[in-house]
Amino acid sequence: MAEYKKPTNPAEFAANFSPKKPLMSDTEAYYESSRCLYCYDAPCINACPTGIDIPLFIRQINDGNKEGAAKTIYESNWFGHACGNVCPTEELCEGSCVYNNSDVKPIEIGRLQAHATDQVIRSKKKLFRTGKDTGRKVAVIGAGPAGVSCACELRMLGHAVDIYEAKAKPSGLCVYGVAPYKLTNEEAVDEMAYLQEQFGFTIHYNKPVTGRAELDKLEKDYDAIFIGIGLGGTSALGIPGEDKKGVIGALEFVEGLRNMQHKTAVGNKVIVLGGGNTAMDAASESCRMGAESVTIAYRRGPEEMGAYSFEFDLAKKSGSKALFNVTPVEFIGNGAVTGVKFIRNRSAYGKIEAIPGSEFVEECDMVLLGTGQGKQVELLEQISGVKLDQKSRILDDRGRIVVNEHYQTNNPKYFAAGDAVNGGVEVVNAAAEAKKAAHGIDQYLKK
Repeated sequence: MAEYKKPTNPAEFAANFSPKKPLMSDTEAYYESSRCLYCYDAPCINACPTGIDIPLFIRQINDGNKEGAAKTIYESNWFGHACGNVCPTEELCEGSCVYNNSDVKPIEIGRLQAHATDQVIRSKKKLFRTGKDTGRKVAVIGAGPAGVSCACELRMLGHAVDIYEAKAKPSGLCVYGVAPYKLTNEEAVDEMAYLQEQFGFTIHYNKPVTGRAELDKLEKDYDAIFIGIGLGGTSALGIPGEDKKGVIGALEFVEGLRNMQHKTAVGNKVIVLGGGNTAMDAASESCRMGAESVTIAYRRGPEEMGAYSFEFDLAKKSGSKALFNVTPVEFIGNGAVTGVKFIRNRSAYGKIEAIPGSEFVEECDMVLLGTGQGKQVELLEQISGVKLDQKSRILDDRGRIVVNEHYQTNNPKYFAAGDAVNGGVEVVNAAAEAKKAAHGIDQYLKK
């Protein structure tokens, strides 16, 4: 029996997808900030890819200086509110909190961060002044975490910025690919509106850069170009029946859910293929949409999953089951999927070996492919001098943009950061890399 009833209206959808990290009240924030030890050489700072001075902003919250706390956060991470909600804090800052060494609950750093930034977003408090105009113009391709973070930093350095975004909304995966119980559409869009008001960069929506004609115009009109396009769609498995109705990418499913909410079609028996965080999100969301059964199927053992353990735990608590050491070989059904044929595996010297004669069929009416994302190689190969990684030992990493320590490509006018460079990590990593890339662009323009 399903853990959740199928939502039929916005209120029921909101109840099923209640925030994983709800916003703190002022009282909750005061008492939680009071627990911080304000460590010297705090390990939580070192664990944060953007290096936020966490003890400082927590002390500022405790002192009632929430605007100061928000400024401390944003000075290091322009996606401060989003990251307060979507960051894997259990693995990063909170996972490094010294309280873990004493079997005491770590400080809820993520929720404190979201609390402080939410206050200034709602008040529209002006915290920053942009740099003196340099007369230089930079084009940014993509309004996701990397693109917007780069734009904010470039405006602080005095450069004009235009962002070209293929879709109708900003924030990239924060709007189109993150589970609603982590961050709502409203929260993501409100933070983007706040940053745009703070820094005055321009976003051109529904303006995809898809080929040489658009690239030629950007190269002619701008002094430098930043690539923040992220990754492409879900990678195909290449097995029979993949084109059947009901077989869709997990990321595309999440995007549809973010936009359609309770109107999203979900099967009664769902199989999610994959062992990464996107697969775990898709499984949790399917449960919350009222699916009768949700099964995560992964070709290796649980200890080899790419997903964080807390994400897998959340999927199980939502009602998901799991099948390990199984590989899909065919999608069954006449037009629409009715099952997945698997074969059982065993590991031998680090490699997967199929067990002959172990095939079985698991019934379903929907399959979500959490099998990774492709690279946007078709576009990138049209940029002269931009080198792509073709030598990685890991097949999924091939096609990443190759950059130097300043995030500059082999074509000196082009810079890049985020998932298109790192192959797909976290929002906070994209924000950190893009900030460094902006300073690389600044040095290039000064020369």
